[in-house]
Amino acid sequence: MYICLCNAVTDGDIRRAVADGVRTFAELQARTGCSDCCGCCEPEARATLDAALAQVTFPLPLITA
Repeated sequence: MYICLCNAVTDGDIRRAVADGVRTFAELQARTGCSDCCGCCEPEARATLDAALAQVTFPLPLITA
């Protein structure tokens, strides 16, 4: 599904960006151009980013004593 029509960014593009290391909306904008034109897609883009981030498994930090 297209999220950003201005820059042809899909939900799949956003999920791939997260899989490639994107963690913030600013990073998503820099990587995809999403929501850097008219801004109408920002709420949906943020929601899609949040949903993709929720599915990412982050490694636990190694704590040494």
